[in-house]
Amino acid sequence: MAGEQEPLSLANDGGHPRQKQEILPDAAADRLDVLGPGHAGQSIEGRRSVTSTIPFMDYVELTERFIEERFPGAEVAVIGGSTARGTRTKTSDIDLLLIGDEVFADGASSLAGAWEYDSEVFEVFAYTYDAYTKWARGGIAQYRPVIVDLLLDGQEVRGGDALTRLREEWGAKLAEGPPITDHELAMRRYAITDLIDDLRDATDPLEQNVVAWDLFEKVADLMLLTDKHWIGTGKYLARRLRELSVSRTEHLTSPLLQGDLITFADRAEQELMRAGGRVHAGFVR
Repeated sequence: MAGEQEPLSLANDGGHPRQKQEILPDAAADRLDVLGPGHAGQSIEGRRSVTSTIPFMDYVELTERFIEERFPGAEVAVIGGSTARGTRTKTSDIDLLLIGDEVFADGASSLAGAWEYDSEVFEVFAYTYDAYTKWARGGIAQYRPVIVDLLLDGQEVRGGDALTRLREEWGAKLAEGPPITDHELAMRRYAITDLIDDLRDATDPLEQNVVAWDLFEKVADLMLLTDKHWIGTGKYLARRLRELSVSRTEHLTSPLLQGDLITFADRAEQELMRAGGRVHAGFVR
């Protein structure tokens, strides 16, 4: 059909996005960092060269045409990411969540793939209702509820009462916070204790920087999880951390960004103490 092209990437029965390197709190707006099995993410040439000023309703109309041609059985359709927020850049694609028991004609239950369509790229995450439940639960179990954020924060294209029911159900689950145990928090403190010691002892510049950034990610996760906040990856981790506390984020990261890794190790230990302190000798994993 006019405007339609073959998918640039595709994953059947493995369509679960983990966080994209843009985040969170939004579910997706740039390239995915990890998809389900079988997905091979691919860069797209010939993307828009300037920040888009197209009205959002034009994207809704474009999306409805795309759905009608590729996934006409979708009952719920939600646009997420920078398109929904109105903050598209020259590399933005259109993140699209589709749900419905008639969304697939081949008996599949989930899919993650990218299609070029009418000079735009659609990053599609499609599920039957049961498959959405499965993958959403998986994201919550990993404390990164990517497709739940997409469902809750995106802009409706299709859905009506079905979308309302899904948002009520999963919004309530998200409000409960990450289901992390004290033992897992202790395990995270154990890993951070080790990394702090490694950073203080390291003398090789490359090793120092690799350890420091690993330490940052683990400390950031600990800060969020200890305060019952969801975590993220890439730029979403930074955004979630600032949502938790701008002042604590700046206090932790300023020496890291300035290359003062010994001071950064001290700041990381301050956050570790805030979360319960060092864990080392005698800890059983």
